[in-house]
Amino acid sequence: MPTIMTHAVVPLVLAYAAGRDKVPGKLMAVGLVLAMLPDLDVVGFRLGVAYGDQLGHRGASHSLLVAVLFAGLPVVLLRPANRLIAFAFLTLSMASHGLLDMLTNGGMGVALFWPFEVERHFFAVTPVKVSPIGAGFFSDRGLAVMASEVQWIWLPAAVILGASLLARRVFDRRI
Repeated sequence: MPTIMTHAVVPLVLAYAAGRDKVPGKLMAVGLVLAMLPDLDVVGFRLGVAYGDQLGHRGASHSLLVAVLFAGLPVVLLRPANRLIAFAFLTLSMASHGLLDMLTNGGMGVALFWPFEVERHFFAVTPVKVSPIGAGFFSDRGLAVMASEVQWIWLPAAVILGASLLARRVFDRRI
């Protein structure tokens, strides 16, 4: 898995690219929480849930279906001005977690299509070093993980954000 900080990158980029009028601060905060939420499944280790179980790490909580379901509740509770944009933003924020995990070079893959399929998946290319779970993050391996995340996630995200802000500025001038 990427580090918890890196899971926040996608909703930040989406929110800033869309603009405060489309994704206000409160909605962005919910997107940040949803992007990190799937890793609460590690609590299952202490409860005897095995890594490879459907409810284990990178299992059901990392699926697209769970992202869609969890995105719906804040939209109903927050009643944003544009519910469709809010729902899409929150769904993408949470779904990004599993997609980023599929870029890592370790673990058992992600149950992206649970419950329709229990098979776990990786992307064909897995350039991101898998993050150690727990305190192992504060080690040489943890630093190597951060370096790979900066290279493969943060820098591309910064380029996408810069391009989207530039495009929005150009588009806004034409209107």
